Amino acid sequence: MTTIKEVAKLAGVSVATVSRALNNSGYVSEDARKKVEAAVKELNFYPNEVARSLYQKKSKLIGLLLPDIANPFFPLIAKGVEDGVNQRGYSLLLGNVEEDLEKEKDYLKIFSQNNIAGVISAVQGNTKDFQNMPFVLLDRVKSDHDFAVHSDDYTGGMMAAETIVARKPKEIVIMVGPKEVPSSAVRLAGNQKVLKESHLDYQLFQTTSFKLEEAEETAEQFLEKFPNVDSVIASNDVYAMAVMKEALKRGRRIPEDFQIIGYDDMPFSRMVYPGLTTIAQPAYEIGYKGAELLCDILEKGFVENSRIQLPVTLKIRESVRKKDEK
Repeated sequence: MTTIKEVAKLAGVSVATVSRALNNSGYVSEDARKKVEAAVKELNFYPNEVARSLYQKKSKLIGLLLPDIANPFFPLIAKGVEDGVNQRGYSLLLGNVEEDLEKEKDYLKIFSQNNIAGVISAVQGNTKDFQNMPFVLLDRVKSDHDFAVHSDDYTGGMMAAETIVARKPKEIVIMVGPKEVPSSAVRLAGNQKVLKESHLDYQLFQTTSFKLEEAEETAEQFLEKFPNVDSVIASNDVYAMAVMKEALKRGRRIPEDFQIIGYDDMPFSRMVYPGLTTIAQPAYEIGYKGAELLCDILEKGFVENSRIQLPVTLKIRESVRKKDEK
């Protein structure tokens, strides 16, 4: 590995001059800077970011915490975050928490040891765990947090219910997302507003997780409890797909006698048949806007809009009946 001493030797300057040139700190003549840049390029030298951050008391590293990388929604968020921070000259450290509080604490410790500049998080950790690190919450946003990016879950909940109401439902069941996820309650409130105003009865099925590995078992439990359900408002696309699969296994025709709407609009939702009708969240944009927000906080010290809410859209596919069908 090339060292800063080798760069200095090739450039014919001191190590201190190389350090000042690389860190943009202190005076360096234009001639010396050109020699350092040429030596860096020739030797393919990459400064040690951790060492540099310790010297400068700041770094170009940003930590990202995700609840479960196996859930297809979160890689899209991660891609948005990565693109956003890279464009501002930062690099990303990823922590896959897997809904485990201890893993979250471990990752925060790793972030601190690497002297990261700030944290972007889509998990429900206590804000005190972030200590003095600037951080932005994504998607699963608490109402009292200052810096956050999320989609309009209340409108999304209303849109999902309106889609079912317009298609002659007989027995409606709402799959409610995990209680500890703030957006679950917001979506449910949107669902209930529309169903109550439409004077339609409905039942609730409480899920305990959004985790992929629990989806099939949850789907079996769901249809055991509600064998005659004909209209389902699912908590997300993963669970909607699992329920569709289980319904088909039990001989239910989709959408003739069983219709369902999901939430998220993951890529596989449109690649299967019947295609899944769903509420599309702008996952990539949530991540990208979160990255922009944190970078603005780090670089400017203030932001005009600290809480960003993005719109959702309805994607109609084959998993729901046509409006004029009985």
